[in-house]
Amino acid sequence: MAAEQRTDDPERPAGGGNRLTRMLLQLGMLGLSQVGVTLAAFGTQVLLARSLPQADFGTFSAALAAMSLAAPLVVFGVSELWLQRFGREGVRARRWLRPSLRLVGAGTAVAVAVTGVWSVAEWPDTTAASVRALLVSVLVAQAGLMLVASVQQLGGDYRGLSLLQVAPHLGRLGVVLAVGMAGLSVVAVALGYAVVAVLTVAACVVVMRPFLSGAMPLEGHAATDDDRTVAEVPTKRVAAAATPFVLGNVFYLMGIYLGTIVAAEALGPEAAAVLSVPMAVLTAAYLVPRVVYQQYFLAKLHRWSHGDRDAMLLAYRFGVPGMVALGLLVAGVVGLGGQALPRLLGPGYGEAAVVLALLAVAIPFRFGGAAAAALLTSGGLLRRKVILQGMGALVLVAGLAVATPLWGVRGTALATVVAEVVLAVLFWVAVRRTVVAGATLPSWHDLRQRLTRGGPRES
Repeated sequence: MAAEQRTDDPERPAGGGNRLTRMLLQLGMLGLSQVGVTLAAFGTQVLLARSLPQADFGTFSAALAAMSLAAPLVVFGVSELWLQRFGREGVRARRWLRPSLRLVGAGTAVAVAVTGVWSVAEWPDTTAASVRALLVSVLVAQAGLMLVASVQQLGGDYRGLSLLQVAPHLGRLGVVLAVGMAGLSVVAVALGYAVVAVLTVAACVVVMRPFLSGAMPLEGHAATDDDRTVAEVPTKRVAAAATPFVLGNVFYLMGIYLGTIVAAEALGPEAAAVLSVPMAVLTAAYLVPRVVYQQYFLAKLHRWSHGDRDAMLLAYRFGVPGMVALGLLVAGVVGLGGQALPRLLGPGYGEAAVVLALLAVAIPFRFGGAAAAALLTSGGLLRRKVILQGMGALVLVAGLAVATPLWGVRGTALATVVAEVVLAVLFWVAVRRTVVAGATLPSWHDLRQRLTRGGPRES
């Protein structure tokens, strides 16, 4: 294979410019898009809560949570697998594309069929059945967005990634505004979400076409002459390689959506409605570490883990405490701002402020845990990371089973916090024992040298 030129390796400045400036601009674009996502998602939840009967809002929220939780099963870890394989192999990793897309196609067909059965099971309640059937389109759209996010990271197109992440949320906000003004039902909301989802899928197809045809250049890799001559990877091998990623995604999303689903089933749709807006705020806060690591640094960490231990140590030394500090700040803002929820949402949502204050405790643990987990994902320790996530998911399930019947939605929030604390500690201990493992940690001088000069840190 021809030698690869890694233009954004930490050893060499990109394009002769200042690496710190470039990184901040790219992160700024992603950050601004997530501000838009947060405002649009929160506004959508508030408008839905005020314009729909509480039971209908709870039914809609629970169905949407189920679709969001199922999306990783459709993608089957392929989006993260692409980041890993292209980070290691460059353009030769195209041999993974077609078999992985066949895997996603099979997952999509199964998900649509299962959702159809789930909708029929609610048929005596035609409203719930219709909402579930229409929202399956959201599942497919989210799967497409996950794939495109990886494609745009591999191409270094952070502007396009920013736009495509925020656009569906703005579309949903427009749907809710129109439905609220017209006084339509929850089924109309689901139909509007379906229209936005179809448009999102179409946009994803357009963005992915150059990548699938080989016309899109990869950030950090030069094209090779023989990448098209490599035989495709067997689909079974793709499934085996992607399984840890899909499990990790499911365990991650369980912490966000499982509580709403459990509340709907155990306490009723009204309880799910009370919980859904605080969980939406928490999900918006969790976008911060997801932007930093999943949408910006993960592809780079995969490259650094194969040949640049110093960069990995820098990511640990400054990433974990920095994210914890940022998480404490965000938690304070969320906890205080949440006191306005009952006034925003109206009668019937009196517990929302208390629930959000409880959930805010989980934020710094999620931020710090995400920083540590990224090092395990990219450092050849993926299976260990998934095992730890599975342990955290077991804690969450046990906590929900005990706390939700005892203390209602407050118990659901408490179980979520406990699971986040346990998982963050497990991640941190694993990174200390494996990635760091007795190394001398870098200093602020080393960090400045990396960011401004792009050279290796001095010993």
